[in-house]
Amino acid sequence: MDEALSRRGRAVSGRELTLLTEGRVELLGRIVTGSNATFLAEVTRGDDSTWAVYKPEAGERPLADFDAGLYRRERAAYLLSEALGWGIVPPTVVRTDAPLGVGSLQWFIEGDQQEHYFTLYADAPETHSALARIALFDYVANNTDRKSGHVLRGADGHIWGIDHGLCFSAPFKLRTVIWDFAGDPVPEPLLEDISPLAVEVPLDVAALLDPAEAASLRRRVQHILEDKTLPVDRTGMRYPWPLV
Repeated sequence: MDEALSRRGRAVSGRELTLLTEGRVELLGRIVTGSNATFLAEVTRGDDSTWAVYKPEAGERPLADFDAGLYRRERAAYLLSEALGWGIVPPTVVRTDAPLGVGSLQWFIEGDQQEHYFTLYADAPETHSALARIALFDYVANNTDRKSGHVLRGADGHIWGIDHGLCFSAPFKLRTVIWDFAGDPVPEPLLEDISPLAVEVPLDVAALLDPAEAASLRRRVQHILEDKTLPVDRTGMRYPWPLV
């Protein structure tokens, strides 16, 4: 992997976070591809506006292995991505005053909606280092649901990861379609980026998790720092469904 590209993040502007945090939220319609209620919203503040993805707690299906409040994990994934400087997760905030109650509000990524992980891996080798970095992020965050459609290329060419509500479980539950880089060495600069997590999870991330989940995150990082390679699925079963 090209190490410079693999570390490249995207600076989040104050405008984006201010708009998401303070803007008026108006629902435009429901996004029907997800298991939980997810809405496309327009967020407006004065003359400024954007589209955003709103996931209210009230629209979450009960799960046996995750407590209610998946929106907190969406926010935690964004904060973790920013703490690492990787810019993988679009700006994400928690809004208590949104139309259907408390939930996450994430900046909408504009781009070719026909592109996803499988097409990018096959047709855009210049994205491989960014895709492998997402694989490392998913291991650290213990992502249980990295479908191909959860990887997007924005209109500016930046590679994003979305849909992180099923992350940070204390038991190891990694399920992902990104296995093409399994066993590859992790570039030293990325190991340096994650090394602080072996000692302490950022406070704003830890505040959204329970202590067992934060402790497991530290252990996963300790393991990857020792192994120095991207994880390998030796079971052949660590895939989400559907794949896209």
